[in-house]
Amino acid sequence: MAGYTLITGGAGFIGSNLADELLSDGREVVVADNLSRPGVSTNADWLRRRHGGRVWIRRVDVRDADAIAPLVRDADEVYHLAAQVAVTTSVEDPGADLQTNLIGTFHILEAARARETPPPVLFTSTNKVYGALGGVESRLEGDRYVYGDREAIDEAVPLDFRSPYGCSKGAADQYVVDYARIYDIPTAVFRMSCVYGRRQWGTEDQGWVAHFGRALLAGEPITIYGDGHQVRDILWVDDLVAAIRKGMLRAEAEPGSVYNIGGGPSNAVTVTETVDRLSDILDRIVPVRYEAWRTGDQRRYVTDTRKAEQALRWKPRVGVAEGLERLGAWLEEIMDRKVVPLRGRLASTAEPTARGA
Repeated sequence: MAGYTLITGGAGFIGSNLADELLSDGREVVVADNLSRPGVSTNADWLRRRHGGRVWIRRVDVRDADAIAPLVRDADEVYHLAAQVAVTTSVEDPGADLQTNLIGTFHILEAARARETPPPVLFTSTNKVYGALGGVESRLEGDRYVYGDREAIDEAVPLDFRSPYGCSKGAADQYVVDYARIYDIPTAVFRMSCVYGRRQWGTEDQGWVAHFGRALLAGEPITIYGDGHQVRDILWVDDLVAAIRKGMLRAEAEPGSVYNIGGGPSNAVTVTETVDRLSDILDRIVPVRYEAWRTGDQRRYVTDTRKAEQALRWKPRVGVAEGLERLGAWLEEIMDRKVVPLRGRLASTAEPTARGA
């Protein structure tokens, strides 16, 4: 098969939502995923049931250059979402984090460079590349952290890596930008804030909004690292998918562009506020305990989305209240099935077979 869209990490939370929309629009999609994270096999099965033979699931690890290169060779476009996604895991095993996030991205770029006409590549980076935002004043004001001289973080803020995850994603981010400059590969980089939505399984090391919702439904205590006053701008996954698709189109017009993507100031909430809102939506109360700040955590991160809004003609559509209601409804729907454990890591047992199988 040729002339398809390749999504690395396509069975993950964001990847499966992106794949579903592209497939619904009639695209043929190849999902390349090592299926190692909790929930990804469930997402892969969901894609097969919905789209049959138009989705190809390939159990491939981006760390394996020989395996990923043939998939890049015949792709019309590449959405590179595959990653090690947790700061905590990167601290525990920085070598695996490096291999997946940086070397895996290098393999994608090299496979694209090997083609006579390289396909556009969109890479999903992270706000963690800005580190602790040492040059940006923040202070506790009432029940939340605020910036002293700005409302949000734009693309001009200096990079400042503060964890192995920040280092690996940040280095990959810069490779993607530089391959556009040096090798004329059409690329785009999305430095993303906190994304939430359907098909986010909320395991303890990633997906904190969904994790809090699942803990509430399960009647399990919630642990907040830090004081709970830290602020994040949360973005509903459908809004992110819309931005990603527009970003891919923009990659060829402005190769090497970087965009900060998030919910923006209008969707900024504290961690404690998010727990309280979910508690009201789900009609559940559980004990909340506090532990020390985690490595690389930011007191406040709110995205300045103006560059993305102007260049991509995009803006978030789903507000916090509506998004959390949608998430709550989905979590209530899936919780009884116990398809993915709430805590810990689970290696997938489902094996992909042939096309659409």
